[in-house]
Amino acid sequence: MPKKQGLSQVEKDAIAARAKEASRARGKDPAVDLAEVMAKYKEMPKEDREMGLRLHELITKTAPELIARTWYGMPAYYTPGKDGKVIFFFQSGSKFKTRYSTVGFSEHAKLDSGAMWPTSFALVKLTKPVESQIKKLLLTALGK
Repeated sequence: MPKKQGLSQVEKDAIAARAKEASRARGKDPAVDLAEVMAKYKEMPKEDREMGLRLHELITKTAPELIARTWYGMPAYYTPGKDGKVIFFFQSGSKFKTRYSTVGFSEHAKLDSGAMWPTSFALVKLTKPVESQIKKLLLTALGK
């Protein structure tokens, strides 16, 4: 099996997006950040877009204190204030040409459980039971 040579174009694009995000003032205008997130959802294929928009709705109802912004070019949700740490993100399966989308939590999420715990989850369909799991994880991540 041949070795992978460097980063893929999608990975390079994600790094460039992160550099652009870091260069501008975060949280300066949450409406602009939200518009960027909504634009990312609109770029996604229908199935991923519908899951992402439903997740957005779930997050804003469950954890209204989280603010939407992009992170590595993906929709993400962070804590307001000077720390501005990303807690949750959604990665469209189409972005990296994977067979599933990913929902994940950063190292700032309070999901610690023993010596090992999951922080990212494959998402193929957003059902009511899955929504309940995500809601519980969000609340735990925020220390609620």
